[in-house]
Amino acid sequence: MECPGERSLKLLIRLLLVGVSLFIALTAVAILLGLPEQSAPLAEATAVNQPVVDGRVTVEVLNAGGVSGVARAATAALRSAGFDVVSFGNASSFDQVESVVVDRIGDPDHALSVASVLGIRNVRSEPDSNLYLDISVVLGSQWVLPVDSPQSEETNTVWWNPWSWLQR
Repeated sequence: MECPGERSLKLLIRLLLVGVSLFIALTAVAILLGLPEQSAPLAEATAVNQPVVDGRVTVEVLNAGGVSGVARAATAALRSAGFDVVSFGNASSFDQVESVVVDRIGDPDHALSVASVLGIRNVRSEPDSNLYLDISVVLGSQWVLPVDSPQSEETNTVWWNPWSWLQR
């Protein structure tokens, strides 16, 4: 027969084991999900080729080179630089080699800013009041995302890197 003291001791040990197990499980979940990182000041976050956009600049991005995923990559880079990409997708043909940024409203400064973010040297002005956007980006088959773009840095990092957990 068990004493009442032995039974309460066993209950206490079980409760303690459940509590410790719960603590370990919650700690593991918190580590796996990650803790919020400190935000960097705006001056440090803005790269040399990432101009600060004043006002809303609407952009369309077209893949005219036939390389899969380039319009999406350019869209992500432009959005992270503050541009409003209103549409992206394929052009009517895939025969273009060189990329070009086309100013649609007669404001070459915004077109030059977009070209700077994407690393495109060819900029021209073709105002068209029928288009409801400021800039068209036509990506050729030779276009690649610039190395110093924030988007290119994000593609090199993975969420499950255990070394990053230890550096926090």
